[in-house]
Amino acid sequence: GFTLIELLIVVAIIGIIAAIAIPNLLNAIDRGKQKRTMADLRSIGTAIETYSIDNNVYPSATDIASLSTVLEPTYIRTAPQEDGWSTEFSVDCDPNEYTVCSGGKNGGTCTGDDNGATTDFDS
Repeated sequence: GFTLIELLIVVAIIGIIAAIAIPNLLNAIDRGKQKRTMADLRSIGTAIETYSIDNNVYPSATDIASLSTVLEPTYIRTAPQEDGWSTEFSVDCDPNEYTVCSGGKNGGTCTGDDNGATTDFDS
């Protein structure tokens, strides 16, 4: 059999490994969500820009659902509705400019100074 000290040493080693591995795993998951959100914002931005080339104006929309109605399926097969943290994209489009924004991990707010497809991952 094993002595109590041997078992305690094994448990301590497992604890140390878990203390190192779990934060790294959580960071990797957050980075994956961030990359997915950035790719989705680029796709939506590209679809809006392509729409503007064809129509000489940006589409008018105040939310992602109304923007999707305008863009699908001609400019984007299916427009992403939410960022990697399951928060709906913020949208403000008028004929002269557009903003499609993600608040990031902590759900930060998009300001009126943003223009184009943006995100606030630090908020």
